[in-house]
Order: sequence, then C-alpha cells, then structure tokens
Amino acid sequence: MDLDKTAANKALVTDWVTKVLIGADYSILTDYVSTESYAQHNPEAADGLDGFGAAAGAWAEAGKPLVYSTAHQIIADGNFVFTRAEGTFGVPAIYNDLWRVADGKIVEHWDVVTPIPEDLPHTNGVF
Repeated sequence: MDLDKTAANKALVTDWVTKVLIGADYSILTDYVSTESYAQHNPEAADGLDGFGAAAGAWAEAGKPLVYSTAHQIIADGNFVFTRAEGTFGVPAIYNDLWRVADGKIVEHWDVVTPIPEDLPHTNGVF
C-alpha cells in the first residue's frame, strides 16, 4: 500500500488537479498519468490516455465538458488519493475522484460526478 509514499502521492495528485484539471494545461498530462498503464473505472471511458481523451471529447461534444474550478478536499493514504472538487459537467457538479499512484504516476481512476443541487435539506453545504 506504500504508506511511506503518502505525502509524495498526495503532492503528485494535488499538482495534477491544480495544474491539469483546474489549470487546463493538458500539455503536461503525461508528467502525472502513466503512458504505460492507466485503468479507468468510469463506465463511459476506456482504459489508457486515448480512452480518457475520447471520453472527454465526447462529453464536450454533448455539452458536458470536464471543468474543474476548485479542489475542496484532498486526502491520501499510501498509494490512494481521494479528491473532491467543484466544477461543471454541463451543470454545476461535484467531482469525487479516487486516484491510485504507482511509481510516481497515476495508474488508476474511479469517479462519481454528481450535480450540485440548488436546494439542500440542511445548511451544511455540499463541501
């Protein structure tokens, strides 16, 4: 589980979210994501960077481009890093992402993207 790499893995994913997802600098994508092995668990995206790119393109064409604006939580334990971010996916959305890191690169990804409701049954907010 690489508990001794928790801080380094959190720093890697924090940079990834900040520079690539929020900053939209896709020219440095391979600085963070493995070009050899990238397993995707989103049911609409295939494995590998080509699979991610194809899905992101299809979502954009459908009016749902991936837009991350703010990272609210980043929690790491060994080679797993969880991020909870705000953005839009056609509508204002919450991005819940779990990343697995190996050898200094992101190699696996799970996500749940949900719309931010206009009204909440409480005053806690969604973040």
